[in-house]
Amino acid sequence: MKTTKIFIILLAALFVSAGGCTSTASGNSGSSEKDSFFIGDTLTSSSREQDLDRINGYDFELWNQRRQGTATMTPAEVDGAFKCSWKGIENVLFRAGKKYNRSQTHSQIGVFSIEYDAPVFSVTSGSIAYLSVYGWVDNPLIEYYIVDSWGTTRPPGSWTGAGSKGKVTIDGGTYDIYETTRTNQPSINGTQTFKQYWSVRTSKRTSGTISISEHFDAWAEKGMTGIRDGKFYEVALKIEGYQSNGSAEITKNILSINGVPIE
Repeated sequence: MKTTKIFIILLAALFVSAGGCTSTASGNSGSSEKDSFFIGDTLTSSSREQDLDRINGYDFELWNQRRQGTATMTPAEVDGAFKCSWKGIENVLFRAGKKYNRSQTHSQIGVFSIEYDAPVFSVTSGSIAYLSVYGWVDNPLIEYYIVDSWGTTRPPGSWTGAGSKGKVTIDGGTYDIYETTRTNQPSINGTQTFKQYWSVRTSKRTSGTISISEHFDAWAEKGMTGIRDGKFYEVALKIEGYQSNGSAEITKNILSINGVPIE
């Protein structure tokens, strides 16, 4: 039987963030304290924002900005699958995928795709939550999103001032392409200013295949070449909440490289 591992972070709200609506999360803090788990173990922590582990070849991560509210993540026995919930948070990211050591470009690694199913994706309070493919590259530092579903606020949000750079049809759906900038925000390199690349589906869905590398190619055709040129850090399926309450269940999350599922 495959090992079941459980992350649970119960986090008391410490303080309310400074005013002003920002765009959604900017990844993790760059700290990477790793914990070992055994069957049935539960991790309870209020001392850090980030917890991560590798389970059956998938890198799982829970990142809760400023340790506010309550966030739980429970990996399942099925590779890459998990349940999560959040309440009273500022910004939380739950993700499972593959992390790299920033030594290779996308083309050197191969062609990425994810097949997924999320029968539960519920936002019960607040409006901002995303179901997406997500990740980072470095040099240049880019955070990227391929969003298939959201709460009531469609990303990247009107407050960013971003206008669509065009549309692309991939996997039978149409996506708007955006480029935004985050200024002095958390990143894999600590607090930085960096670009965000977005593909946002025009109609929501919660299952299917996402041909990730086709989005990278579409971005490059719009002059957004950072993903093509950067050194790869991460590709993952992610649930994100921002100043909202909700829950989700991912029952399938198969990440493939060159058509071969990771192990």
